[in-house]
Amino acid sequence: MTGIEYVRGDATAPQGKGVKLIAHVCNDLGGWGKGFVPAVSRRWPEPEAAYRRWHRERAGNDFGLGAVQYVQVGPYTWVANMVGQRGMRIGSKGVPVRYEAIDTALGAVAARAAELGASVHMPRIGCGLAGGKWSRIEPLIAGRLVAAGIRVTVYDHA
Repeated sequence: MTGIEYVRGDATAPQGKGVKLIAHVCNDLGGWGKGFVPAVSRRWPEPEAAYRRWHRERAGNDFGLGAVQYVQVGPYTWVANMVGQRGMRIGSKGVPVRYEAIDTALGAVAARAAELGASVHMPRIGCGLAGGKWSRIEPLIAGRLVAAGIRVTVYDHA
């Protein structure tokens, strides 16, 4: 038992009451357009605009692997843009997912969720285009979020 609740549904329409933080993985190249992010952009323009600005201005901010950007999209809803993949394609250097970066980002998300009194909602982060394995991601979520007492819901598309 990991303490993670699995449901069928859309992570951009998180279930339950209270403050919700939607966490997802972004790349370190400033690209936004495939995987989970089109669903985010269909619902709210702010996370994409903030991510692109964050990347564009990266010389003067913390943009990079393991960093997290929080974007409020409603009175009780936030999106966490977590930089957890190097590049966008599977190639000679393997898959884009960076487990260490996702682990670091999840630690930051746990702290922010605790501050906000929020539950965390996500798709199976790092396992689509990033090429990661859920068997490696799930323990990171359990270790960083569930162990900190944060409620986590993972959404599998219906």
